Amino acid sequence: MPQHTRPRPICRACDGFPVVAITTGSRHHDGTRTTLPVTCTACHGSGTRTPARRSVNA
Repeated sequence: MPQHTRPRPICRACDGFPVVAITTGSRHHDGTRTTLPVTCTACHGSGTRTPARRSVNA
């Protein structure tokens, strides 16, 4: 039987891809490219966002 799970809210800034590898343009001695891992600053590398707070009208 399928299990029903609630969809996770995806980060709007990174679209669910929180960590990417950016090439620096240089290469290692064996010929592979030098890359830097960069994480999303909005979700801090989780790929999801926290639900928005609800405002309470008094």
